[in-house]
Order: sequence, then structure tokens, then C-alpha cells
Amino acid sequence: MTKADIGVYGLGTMGSALALNIAEHGFRVAVSNRELPWISDFITEAGALGPSIQPCETLEDFVLSLKTPRVILFMIPSGTPLDQMIGVIAPLLEAGDTIIDGGNADFNDTRRRFSELEGKGLHFVGMGVSGGEEGARFGPSMMVGGTAHSWQQLRPMAEAISAKFQSAPCVDHLGPDGAGHFVKTIHNGIEYADMQMIAEVYGLLRDGDGWNAARIGAQFCKWNDGPLRSYLIEATGEVLAAVDPETGSAMVDVIEDRAGQKGTGRWTVIEALKLGQSANGIEAAVGARGWSADKDLRIAASDTLEGGEIGYEKPSGQDMALGFEAARILAHAQGFAVMQAASDEFAWDLDLARIAEIWRAGCIIRSALLDDLSDAIRADPPSRALILAPVMAERLAKGIPALRRVVSAAVVAGLPAPALSAVLAWYDSLRHARGTANLIQAQRDFFGAHGFERVDQPGKHHGPWSA
Repeated sequence: MTKADIGVYGLGTMGSALALNIAEHGFRVAVSNRELPWISDFITEAGALGPSIQPCETLEDFVLSLKTPRVILFMIPSGTPLDQMIGVIAPLLEAGDTIIDGGNADFNDTRRRFSELEGKGLHFVGMGVSGGEEGARFGPSMMVGGTAHSWQQLRPMAEAISAKFQSAPCVDHLGPDGAGHFVKTIHNGIEYADMQMIAEVYGLLRDGDGWNAARIGAQFCKWNDGPLRSYLIEATGEVLAAVDPETGSAMVDVIEDRAGQKGTGRWTVIEALKLGQSANGIEAAVGARGWSADKDLRIAASDTLEGGEIGYEKPSGQDMALGFEAARILAHAQGFAVMQAASDEFAWDLDLARIAEIWRAGCIIRSALLDDLSDAIRADPPSRALILAPVMAERLAKGIPALRRVVSAAVVAGLPAPALSAVLAWYDSLRHARGTANLIQAQRDFFGAHGFERVDQPGKHHGPWSA
């Protein structure tokens, strides 16, 4: 029997889609799953692709069915289940074989697994896969971390199945150990911020301007023809235009306003703080999802707390578009700053322009902005912050006044805009060469004798306050 080019273990939604994608591109795929009935169901689903797929009911058969050195893709939960599977399958493998984790994983776990398997002569890859089920089936954006050896094994298949932007594959080897999973985490953090800011603009148009869902959806569709063009803008326009077949109401109006999260947004904020970076736009989006879940508290607060609103000055359509564009640039810049800090900390040498290019197709945050960001980075690599790139600074100069008017309108009307206002505060903090942390340093020295630096003398100093 012909040996398979790759093994896919885990035939859930994403695993099944990737296996079919790989088989459709001419590679032979071995598949297995803990629940054995899923295997036969998948072969039935594969239809005409069935001859390219080798079903395996045992791990031993699964391993034996693969060409050497072996490539095994796990599409199972990346926590304890993956550790358990690695413990079972590793003794069946040989030096040079590669294990790939294609799920959303904490990059710290990926680095640990990479190190542990490296000591056994095995290679471990953390591969971020973005695009959901449709992307996995027809072309995802993929962020690969691991050794050059494992990338050499994986590259032909990864490039074949990936999304393409102007024929260029939206996949690449980004660095060793946890680099791929870290970049995927930041992708998801930016996704959180993008979705939250879209929701805030929707809220201003709904609650401030009194527009119905269909009218707001039409506005998003119009924006999708310009600089704001993106998958999420396009999806928002379609979502807002949809009608509930049961009630005849706008579909969005019968959906409970509680948002879930799987953890990657929180990971982004945690790692940003650990690296000493500010990602307050992403943090605001994570927080907003958190308090959206406490519906009972919000109902009680709506009957108890006064808003003190002082009117609503409706922003123009141009202000909405320009302000939202500026906010998106700032949120993306925060994500890229966190990636640069991680690259420096872990010696990954991340290519930020290439990452932006990988995200231009297949992934959830694909947008026209990413093409612009890639060009800006390549033309003038930012030494400190992406927003200092001349082309980005010029676009922000046009959009920030509009963002101020949008945020001001929300504040005086008592309408929440946590992410839009957060990135504006970050921008203003960076603009001021002289900030207010000198007072914080004085306070810390006053109550804790922590000391401070002076502007006119070197060394550590203390203030004249009494003990």
C-alpha cells in the first residue's frame, strides 16, 4: 500500500476540513480519531477523495501508514489531551519525525513541548490556522513555528493548501518553537479589537442615530468598497441584512447580547503585559466580552445608574469612516508592537511585513489595511512603533480628528466605546514627550522609598519628603 504523505489525527470540524483540503491537492492522507465511528463517517463524507485517504483505527497502524520521516498533524484540544497523545505516540516515532499542533495553543506550552521532543530527536511544530471551517477546507492562513527541518517536510503541503493572495501562499515559517502559535494569538487579539470596534460603531449608529439593522448593514457594505475593506466589514454587512425566518425581524435583533470567548484574546493581553507592552485596545475588547456576559448586572444597572448624558452630536458619515480607520490602524499597531517585543525577547527574528502578508487572505482579519501595513514596514522598517512609519503617521493625521469627534459623541451621549476610546488614549499618550509618570515615581518613593531618576543628574535619588 502507498504510504501517506501526512497523518491527520482528530476529525472534528477543522481536522476534517484540513484533511480534505490536503487530499484534494494531490497528497495522500492517513486519518485517525479517538471515536472510531467518526473515521468511517469521514470516509463517506470524503466521497471522490476517498481513494487518497487511508483510514486507521489504531495509532500503530496510523504511524506505520506514513512515509518517513513522518509528519503528523494533531487537530485536537491543545491542553491536556494533546500532552496525553504526545506521550502515547512519541514512543512509536523515530528521530526526524515531526508532530504538528494545529489548534489554538498557549505558546508557552508549545515552547515546552518543542524542548521536550527535541531531546528525543523529534520535531514539534506549533501551527496557527486561521479562517475557520471554510478556510481550513479551501485555503487557510497558516503561521508555522518550529525547526527548518520540519518546515522542509511540511512546506510543499502547507503552500499547496493555503489561501493565496495574488498567487502568493499565505503561509510561512516564522521562527522556532512557539513563534507560530504566538503570532496566531496576536492575530486573534487583533480580531477581538476589530470586532469590538465594529460593534461600537454599530451601537452608535443604532442607539445614537436611531438606524435600523438593515440601514446599518448597507452602510457597512458601502464602507467595504473603500479603505475599510475587510472580511469582517463584509461579514458585518451581510449579518445586519439577514432576516430571522421565524419572526421576520432583523436576525441580529433577536440574538442575545452576550459574547463568548475561547481565551486567545486574554492570552494576547497577558503576554503583552508580561512583555511590558500596551495593547489596551485589545484589552478593552476582551473586557467588553467579559462584562457582556453579566446580563443580569447590566439589567439591574440600567434601572439604577444615571448616565448624566449631555446630548449627542451626530458624527458625519465621513467622520465615522475616517475615525474607524484610524482606530483600526492603532489596534493593529499595538498587536505588531507586541510581536516585535516577543521577537526580541525570544530571539525569533519575526518578519513583521511577511506576517502582514500572510494575513492578507484566508484569515479572519484579512483586509486592505494589511497590504498597506506590509508595504509601510518594507519601505521604512519601524524601529519602535508602526505608527511612526511615515505613511501610517500621515493616515492617522487625517483620521485622528474624526476619531476624536466619534469618541466625544459617544462620551457625551453615554454610549459605550471602550475600544475606540482606548486606542485614542494610547495614541495621545505616545504623542506627549513629557507625560505624568514623574508624579507616579514621586508617589512610589514617598510611600515605598523606591527611588527615582532625575532629569538633570545620573543615578538613583530620593525626595525631600519626611519619613
